[in-house]
Amino acid sequence: MTQTDRSRSRSAARLAAVQALYQQEMEGTPLAQLLHEFHQHRIGETIDGATLVDAEVDFFNDLVRGVDSRRTEIDEQITGRLAEGWKLERLDRPMRAILRAGSYELLARRDVPVATVISEYLDVAHAFYDKKEVAFVNGLLDGLAKDARG
Repeated sequence: MTQTDRSRSRSAARLAAVQALYQQEMEGTPLAQLLHEFHQHRIGETIDGATLVDAEVDFFNDLVRGVDSRRTEIDEQITGRLAEGWKLERLDRPMRAILRAGSYELLARRDVPVATVISEYLDVAHAFYDKKEVAFVNGLLDGLAKDARG
């Protein structure tokens, strides 16, 4: 696998992880069932005749499992960076999924450079939000990266 292929595969894994985390919060899907469903029906699927880039399954699994197992710590980190009076529950579910996945990667995946993590989750945020919300994601993840990685 070339570096470009790996980069695309990880980008697809990040987007799939955000979607899985969103689904888990919406439906309460148990982790094992959620991972199985994504492995069988979502990753590498064909939509409108185009096959999506295969996500790096191990990376996807790590992101989803990592957020699930460290949710309390991650949520505390995110909440600590919100404006005074704001609660995590006030953010909509897709935003929470993006911030949780990005935060997990910054906290736990030191093998991935900070700039890569932030850039990747800004790309994911662009798929769901306008400029203002994307800037919010950038500011929060940048602040968290400074705390987590110095």
